[in-house]
Amino acid sequence: MEKVVNIEQCFKKFSDTFSPKIVGELNGQQVKLVRLEGDKVPWHTHDKEDELFLVVEGRLDVLEKEGSVTLYAGEFYIVSHGREHRVVPHAHVKLILFEPDGIEHTGKVQSEITKDHYDKLD
Repeated sequence: MEKVVNIEQCFKKFSDTFSPKIVGELNGQQVKLVRLEGDKVPWHTHDKEDELFLVVEGRLDVLEKEGSVTLYAGEFYIVSHGREHRVVPHAHVKLILFEPDGIEHTGKVQSEITKDHYDKLD
């Protein structure tokens, strides 16, 4: 039997920022939790993968070359593959990501926050 995942309990297990944690997997997709704080995400593109950003707590700007959107708790936005983008949190943000397994964290761009692997939370 699969386990029930309590999102708030998972967020209590880590405090580091810009380091997504895998909390679930399905059909080649990963469900990740991440905390964001500060303007550190570089402009980047994912050539083949779409990304879904779901805000659990806080306010997040999703910037694309064509415009931007602001997300609040309970809202999500999908960045289609091939679109250059970056995210900017207002203060501390808790976020759920839905992404394909194997996605490069910041596309081909290397930065101080780039991860080459993701930790799994129990």
